[in-house]
Amino acid sequence: MSKRDYYEVLGVARTVDEKEIKKAYRRLAMKYHPDRNPDDASAEEKFKEATEAYEVLSDQQRRAAYDQFGHAGVEQGAGGAGGFGGGSFSDIFGDVFGDIFGGGGGGRSRSTRGSDLRYNLELDLESAVRGTTVKIRVPTHVRCEGCEGSGAEKGTQAETCGTCRGSGQIRMQQGFFSVQQTCPHCRGRGKTIKNPCKKCHGVGVVEEDKTLSVKVPAGVDTGDRIRLAGEGEVGVNGGPSGDLYVQVSVKEHPIFVRDGKNLYCDVPITFVDAALGGEMEVPTLDGRVKLKIPAETQTGKLFRLRGKGVVPVRGGAPGDLLCRVIIETPINLTKRQKDLLKEFQETLDSGKSGEHAPKKHSWFEGVKSFFDDMKF
Repeated sequence: MSKRDYYEVLGVARTVDEKEIKKAYRRLAMKYHPDRNPDDASAEEKFKEATEAYEVLSDQQRRAAYDQFGHAGVEQGAGGAGGFGGGSFSDIFGDVFGDIFGGGGGGRSRSTRGSDLRYNLELDLESAVRGTTVKIRVPTHVRCEGCEGSGAEKGTQAETCGTCRGSGQIRMQQGFFSVQQTCPHCRGRGKTIKNPCKKCHGVGVVEEDKTLSVKVPAGVDTGDRIRLAGEGEVGVNGGPSGDLYVQVSVKEHPIFVRDGKNLYCDVPITFVDAALGGEMEVPTLDGRVKLKIPAETQTGKLFRLRGKGVVPVRGGAPGDLLCRVIIETPINLTKRQKDLLKEFQETLDSGKSGEHAPKKHSWFEGVKSFFDDMKF
């Protein structure tokens, strides 16, 4: 019985690249694998057929020979019975599914970069705006000095794992299905330690607190991060250390509220100051400044003090300080004070309607109009 065209078997065009060939084979292998289709002889045959096609078309030289001469060009290399060719099936499957099952051919344990760490740093507003240098203590794993990270007691050394023979991987074979797994004996390191270091118990790292000096640039705000390269967890098998990210959080301030590069604050004033005007001192992060209150100022009025805000951490012009005046109603009045206020109110009421309180007059006129227009 003549063999089907390999491109037809995989369902791909003759012009596709190696990536598409691998993708097509993966799809067919997962569909027709004998473990997924027990007691189905036709599925097993299709699985073998797809594997043979993949073995030829994934090899550049054999694919070129097949494109030129057809099956005759690869018969000698195809290897006869079973149609699996010169390479073993496990080699093919390891190549195609290595990304799922932990890699193809077994290599020795690789160096791995250490994990990144995060440290939450809480600052007051003044320190965040002006910049500062703080010392922090960070719990982390560092390379054991007793064994210099090897895990073995001084004067001894790790030995090649007898289970995986130093590869760090073992291969599990089930019929045609071959899967590589991390060696359970050495946990992928490829070596075992008979005399573990007493300080780190064979791990190669120890936990300790380290003190670091962190330079906080001026203008940082909540959510900003400062990266300290190489100050994270120590790498595995000689790999580089990770980084430490210092996450900034700015505490609430009793006077100022920050919004980007601007600062806001509420300034309480008496109704006399609001009515007659005056001058008062207000705080800034650089000290006190004079704020002129015009006569007849209404509550909620914003006064802008330019350049008295924050210089952004990434540069640019400084922000402003915006002062909102809040008129404070007097409390704990004496009888004399109450009588004076009543007398004062009578003088206001005797004037022209809306002359002294235009907003109040306008509002009541609006309310009157609203009720007049309602139909009951």
